[in-house]
Amino acid sequence: MLLALNKPYGVLSQFTPEPGSRWRTLADFKLPTGVYALGRLDADSEGLLLLSDEPGLNSRLLDPAAAHRREYWVQVERIPDDAALAQLARGVKIDDYTSRPCTVRRLEPAPAIAPRDPPVRVRQTVPDCWLALELTEGKNRQVRRMTAAIGHPTLRLLRVRIGQFAPTDLAPGRWRELTAAERAAVFA
Repeated sequence: MLLALNKPYGVLSQFTPEPGSRWRTLADFKLPTGVYALGRLDADSEGLLLLSDEPGLNSRLLDPAAAHRREYWVQVERIPDDAALAQLARGVKIDDYTSRPCTVRRLEPAPAIAPRDPPVRVRQTVPDCWLALELTEGKNRQVRRMTAAIGHPTLRLLRVRIGQFAPTDLAPGRWRELTAAERAAVFA
């Protein structure tokens, strides 16, 4: 089975809590037994998380050699200029690693999404902007590190699409099993 969960802020992409952690886990969502997360979203990231009980799907989706596309919507501090967006698209240096080229665009107007609990901090003197990034790799906290590398720290991060699958009917914290057509879209 292949499930889609709209993971809310403050939830670890695992079923077992970390000792002393303040974060909730996937165990709080009454998911079927035997499923595991395909990839991860950090506790402070939101959006589409796939879960399955099928061995082998993880490598099919996450191996960078497969160049499987994932789209993220990112709220960043300040408005990146065209040069900063071009730098993101080419790939940026993160520690000893350079990210692969990606697709990036401003989301204008800003997307209509459910408010986060707790809300993102608002600074009266610092504007923000929403970007869409389409990546084919997924290193630890990569999107956050990429936007920081161009001088625009991430305020909010949501994964909205995997492959061609982009559900619009899942409220934060809700999950459902994918149809055959949706499953095909994940691997498209």
